[in-house]
Amino acid sequence: MRDLNFQLKQMCQRNLKGSYATRTARERILALVAKQLHALGFHHLAVQGLKPKHVDALVQRWTTEGLSAGTIKNRMAVLRWWAEKIAKQNVVARANDHYGIPERRYVTNESKARVLSTGDLAKIADPHLCLSLRFQAAFGLRREESLKIRPAVADRGEVLALQPSWTKGGRAREIPIRSDEQRAVLAEAKRLVGQGSLIPADLTYVAQLRRLEHHCARAGIHRVHGHRHQYAQQRYRELTGWQAPAAGGPRSRELTPNQKELDREARIVISRELGHEREQVTAIYVGR
Repeated sequence: MRDLNFQLKQMCQRNLKGSYATRTARERILALVAKQLHALGFHHLAVQGLKPKHVDALVQRWTTEGLSAGTIKNRMAVLRWWAEKIAKQNVVARANDHYGIPERRYVTNESKARVLSTGDLAKIADPHLCLSLRFQAAFGLRREESLKIRPAVADRGEVLALQPSWTKGGRAREIPIRSDEQRAVLAEAKRLVGQGSLIPADLTYVAQLRRLEHHCARAGIHRVHGHRHQYAQQRYRELTGWQAPAAGGPRSRELTPNQKELDREARIVISRELGHEREQVTAIYVGR
């Protein structure tokens, strides 16, 4: 993985066209691709060795993870850039529908929320994995954050403080601790791991992530990203007093001027708690 990642970085450095933001995003996606190809069993892949089987394996993984069509298409664009730079354009199909990737949908008012039930948790015997799922549901954490979190370190009394090394993009953030459920999750996690993380000491992050995926698949727990959608919709209801559009609440055009201001403020809060920089992203979670 390290060799491929290094080669991809070198390739990016040799091709500095595009804005800084575009180059940074490309490098980030290629670093993720290198890591995931290694995790998928392609341990000695060179930058010139990209083949259709690698692309197929990546798309299958991304689809299984429940990523949005937009996210997958962004990653496919970077794979095509890679293929172009090594003069193997035919390695990646030109049309995304070749891989069964649906059309991009920017905003819908269809709820993708998923409630984590006691029945779900009863199917997961591993206590570390159970608590990771509960952190996703109770605090809206991403999968990576729910594994890397050190509960005793994150618990600051009134807020859950996420450190940069646990989060996407290395952005620290705070999430308010508001409920007895959140307190119960924190207390159980601290009893289980002490000062450590929810990754057992004898396992790596990648190994624990694979275990989470395996156990969830076996238990029939799919689209765990829906836990973040559920968190966002619950927060929207708490902050505004009415249901989110994706959960059957009024759409933006139906709100009064005062309600629209409250809606905007709620979206800013939710965006920060989910670890996003733009208020517009909340439309994916709560609708518009």
